[in-house]
Amino acid sequence: MPATIDPLDIFILVLFLGGTILYGIWSGRYGKTTRAYFLAERTLPWYAVMLSVVATETSVLTFISVPGIAYQGNWFFLQLAFGYILGRVAVSLLLLPLYYAQGIISIYQYIGQRFGVMVQRVTSAIFLFTRILADGVRFFATALLVQTLLPLTIPQAVLLIGAVTLVYTLAGGIRSVVWMDTVQFILYLGCGLLSLWFIHDLIDGGLGTGIRQLLEVGKLDLLNFRGGEVLSLKTTYAFPAAVLGGAFLSFASHGTDYVMVQRILSTRSLGAARMALVGSGLFVTFQFALFMLVGGLLWIVFQGEAIGVDQEYPRFIATYLPAGLKGLLLAGVLAAAMSTLSSSINSLASSTVNDWLKRTDDMRLSRLVSLGWGLVLMVMAVLVMLLPGENPVVELGLEIASYTYGGLLGLFLLCRAKTRFHPAALIAGLLGAAGAVIMLKGLGVAWTWYIIVATAVNIGLAYGLNLILLRLQIEAGP
Repeated sequence: MPATIDPLDIFILVLFLGGTILYGIWSGRYGKTTRAYFLAERTLPWYAVMLSVVATETSVLTFISVPGIAYQGNWFFLQLAFGYILGRVAVSLLLLPLYYAQGIISIYQYIGQRFGVMVQRVTSAIFLFTRILADGVRFFATALLVQTLLPLTIPQAVLLIGAVTLVYTLAGGIRSVVWMDTVQFILYLGCGLLSLWFIHDLIDGGLGTGIRQLLEVGKLDLLNFRGGEVLSLKTTYAFPAAVLGGAFLSFASHGTDYVMVQRILSTRSLGAARMALVGSGLFVTFQFALFMLVGGLLWIVFQGEAIGVDQEYPRFIATYLPAGLKGLLLAGVLAAAMSTLSSSINSLASSTVNDWLKRTDDMRLSRLVSLGWGLVLMVMAVLVMLLPGENPVVELGLEIASYTYGGLLGLFLLCRAKTRFHPAALIAGLLGAAGAVIMLKGLGVAWTWYIIVATAVNIGLAYGLNLILLRLQIEAGP
């Protein structure tokens, strides 16, 4: 049953949602061309883009699932964030210079220039498919929390969030998305800090005493070098798996996933893009640490009580926060969800228009495609309700991305090679990478290894098959 909601909370929510819509409509005056709609004419400041990237990638999964991971266990999950920083440095050095040199709108256009239209469209299709599944999970996580706090069903919560997000995304394009992401990030990070303030009063002796208790029972353990787990391929958060897995995940997501790269490309220069990207890795690490601290301290507040997966933080909000702050925190939840959803809608539309429809100057079509993808994501969020499983949704979202990111990363790394590749070899590499991930999952290997193995399989298979195909062409003659 949802918690009782005070009229003050409702007022705060209405004010937040109304202000979001009005800003989107107001910022729409800048989106007169498709280049402005999808890249803001590359005029956005690096710091706004940096916060937008953080808001997009963490979403509501950070808000509810990361505290739950710390509540149920320890801080091993944070090892991923250390890898995130390494992965973003790699993107800054190896991939961003290629994108800026070409002056492209969609990064899959670069694949088309290097390997041909067929490979470009296959790559774009993989992006579209992965983004729909992963963001369906994120969207569902938000609706689940909103249902806890408001007298709404999950489909009603999806409709509310989706409708507001669509309005400001369709009106303002990427400029509206990035600036709203910035405001939304500040809002839900502030909510995390406010949570610590209230938790301080709920623990005898305050936060200092609580942190000492967590240290004594090992719930602040950070680096996992435990015996056989370090070399085990089945331990998700063993140190090598977590750090390397996080590095390759970030290398792939922020180098080949257009929902991330799009906002990076909207900065003024390559230098600004690098600052935004690497800075986002530092902010993500801080944000994960903040919400894991909240989750660990809630373990003390609830005295270690067994609570349903991903329900620990929502229960705290519903039980302990006073009127007004409950509404503010719920606004933070909606902000986290809308930042990711709006980014996905705009990037899905950009890839569709630029990689498939080739209508780069049609604003009306761009908005119609955005509307269509928004509706698809809303439907997918409702369908996620039917999925079985007890894992935290943050892990489910990351695992989905791991199925395709390795193949995409391998393909983009092949762009740097001087070799002339046959399209069939490249597509076979992508398929082989996905098959490798399916095999790894069947063997029980931790998802943190998926992208590493898939990247290697893609590159190796593409090179090997390419040699065979080119030799057959030579033997066949003209």
